[in-house]
Amino acid sequence: MSLDREEPNYYGAGPALLPTSVLQQAAKDLINFQNIGIGAGEISHRSKAGVSIIDQTKEQLTKLLDIPETHEVFFLQGGGTTGFSSIVANLTASHIKKTGKIGTPYYIIDGTWSKKAYEEAERLGYNPKILVDTKKIDGKFGTIPSIDKWDIPSNLNEISFIYYCDNETVNGVEFRNFPFDKFPNVELVSDMSSNFLSKKVDVSKYGLIFAGAQKNVGIAGISIYIIKKSLLEQANVEELKKLNVPIVPIAFHYPTVVKNDSAYNTIPTFTVHIVNLVLKNLIEKGGLNVQEEENIIKSNMLYDILDKYPNVYKLPVSKDVRSRMNIVFTIKDGSLDNEFLSEAEKKNLSGLKGHRSVGGMRASLYNAVTIKSTKLLCEFIEEFAKTH
Repeated sequence: MSLDREEPNYYGAGPALLPTSVLQQAAKDLINFQNIGIGAGEISHRSKAGVSIIDQTKEQLTKLLDIPETHEVFFLQGGGTTGFSSIVANLTASHIKKTGKIGTPYYIIDGTWSKKAYEEAERLGYNPKILVDTKKIDGKFGTIPSIDKWDIPSNLNEISFIYYCDNETVNGVEFRNFPFDKFPNVELVSDMSSNFLSKKVDVSKYGLIFAGAQKNVGIAGISIYIIKKSLLEQANVEELKKLNVPIVPIAFHYPTVVKNDSAYNTIPTFTVHIVNLVLKNLIEKGGLNVQEEENIIKSNMLYDILDKYPNVYKLPVSKDVRSRMNIVFTIKDGSLDNEFLSEAEKKNLSGLKGHRSVGGMRASLYNAVTIKSTKLLCEFIEEFAKTH
């Protein structure tokens, strides 16, 4: 079977498109990795080759994001949902170690995934509070209210951490500028699953950044974490029990994972290897500055054509917080939805159906979606508008 394929025009939200060259190399490495006679999915995670995959991937990430010495990179099995529970457990333990108090986690709810993260912290008994819920203020997920509408506590020391989703995949909302200056000495946690490595980020401003691999950098199965090293200092089991704080399961205990170079348990080395191949591809392309410029071009192109036909398409997200990764829109005449999707499929434009919870359309323009592919989508959207 040939490893060649016609370049797809796929706009699915995840698992998402990967560069064909990455998949071709991964396919070869699945059979025979570096001529050792077995594939990258068969080697031990503690073998020389397995350790090399993990270490190389960490090095590439550090290079791309200019990660400072104050932070550590590690990998965990699972996706964002695993992070919802492991983050609140680990960072609460860190706050107790630092202050002797449990503290209160605060959540910014600007879409579906941040809402789920908050609900998981609540379900586990960590008594989180809401810093701002955009739906309660504006009646929908499609804005980020000004900070004067946020419910900021007078004593910031009581905050164990602030959690927000930098890009809401379902709702198409993305933070352009987070008000870092309003929260001095507060640990900030950001879910960047769907815009990770789509732009430059100042890692030093965060206590923790995490991202599921299956959007921009790999296939499903692992998440990438970048944590401030000081947060790896945590209260021990006895201290947590005295305060009736849930104990972190050992497989998701960040200090243990870091101490064992992300291989305390059997990490999927082949999944990490694909991330490494994507990172190498991105570095060869010119890095994050080049990629960010391309992403701006793609998203502007698509938003411009949708805005051009307001009688046909509706964009529910305020212009100042429109996502560059996940462009959500509806057709004003909802009866045309199936026709739109069917006609798009005939032109080999796929993955455009919106999330089941909100309906409509969603075009995800992740890093692997080319400008050429974006132009083809824009041409179809314009053609459809003109005929309807």
